[in-house]
Amino acid sequence: MVSRLPSRILHVDGDTFFASCEVALDASLSGRPVWVGGGRRGDGIVIAANREAKRFGIRTGMACFEAKRVCPHGVLARPQYDEYRRLSKEMFQIMEDYTPTLVPMSIDEGFLDLTSMDRHVWRDTTVSTAADYVNGLRDRIQQELRLPVSSGLGRSTWMAKLATSAAKPGFVEVPPDREKEFLADRPVGELAGAGKRRERMLAALGALTFGHVARLPSTVMKDRFGIWGQQLWLFANGRWNEPLLLEVKDRTTISSNTTLPYDEPDYEAALVFALSESTRMIGQLRREGLQPREMSLAIRFTDFTESAAMHRFEHPQFRNSIINAVLEELFAEVMAGHAQPVRQIRICFSNLKPLDTQPTLWGTTDAERWGALDAAMQQLEGQWGDSAVLTGAQYALRHQDATHSNPKPKCPFVPAREMAQKLWGEKLEQLSKHHGAIKKR
Repeated sequence: MVSRLPSRILHVDGDTFFASCEVALDASLSGRPVWVGGGRRGDGIVIAANREAKRFGIRTGMACFEAKRVCPHGVLARPQYDEYRRLSKEMFQIMEDYTPTLVPMSIDEGFLDLTSMDRHVWRDTTVSTAADYVNGLRDRIQQELRLPVSSGLGRSTWMAKLATSAAKPGFVEVPPDREKEFLADRPVGELAGAGKRRERMLAALGALTFGHVARLPSTVMKDRFGIWGQQLWLFANGRWNEPLLLEVKDRTTISSNTTLPYDEPDYEAALVFALSESTRMIGQLRREGLQPREMSLAIRFTDFTESAAMHRFEHPQFRNSIINAVLEELFAEVMAGHAQPVRQIRICFSNLKPLDTQPTLWGTTDAERWGALDAAMQQLEGQWGDSAVLTGAQYALRHQDATHSNPKPKCPFVPAREMAQKLWGEKLEQLSKHHGAIKKR
């Protein structure tokens, strides 16, 4: 990619974000080993551990009881996802003050465009270098939110992310003329998006590091990996330069993976939960103007065995009655021959298509009526809470057991589009059109 001015893309990543949030919320935890537990009661497996805890060998995926064994004086914190979302939003709002283009990637990381900032932003100011500017951003997040972040600066998102990994905890800038040297001995497996399959294919060519890739003929990389191979070869040789674009893509799938509060021996009760989740997810899709063509259901039993089934609709569907009728059929298929209690239910809607809920010349359509209904329900929920309007399945679920009266917040791993929507709201479509126009030039 040819550009007169080298791109300068900054990657900002929260350090052990969930655990850092717990320390930010409770100052008494500062300096102590802290890990956040997942699972039904917040004491299942470790989903985040701060640096003090990692010094004792505590890692993501470890059982919480094992973490307590190796670090008896450490602190187990149960997740507070609503607070993590709040702190994430405030962190991105700070980052937005430092760049004209901000692309959120997850709850705790994003990319910022700093190209030409030295010429137009910090020229003739006390900020004379990129390091001054970035460390000022990091210090502000630390001071205002008490959250540590690490950063990397390079000519591409790939380079910026690798620089952040090398920096943790801290900041590293890779100058354009030093990228090949920086990459030479680094394993290709560190590259985001490389994947195990591509890593094995590269290893078959003798390419274990970026230095090895740089020495391969570019034609070999193109023939074996296509466009991605060309990009990787340019990257390994320090010649890959890309602008940062905010690409707002439509959602392609929506899923829910929920471990029940306790192993459920009553299959009818498990079905009620599945119907309730399906209703919630379809409502979300209709609000986004989408409808699924495919759906799947997977059940994990108390012995950790799984059973799954899927269905493809003849046409994309948005009606609860049709979708839930199919869900009941899938549930019966999945549960056939099983007797173990249900531990976990996973529902996925995919192959999403646009749903037109706009008024038509010929009158009100079903889709339009559903859209108006969803808008009214959203308004009621915003005013009176999530329990203002319930379907029969949702009402039954919340009254059959006290554990469902206040549903546990979902873990906040959301698509980049949803992150951007929460940041900019109605401005998102204007930003999308603006950057789309830039991309077409």
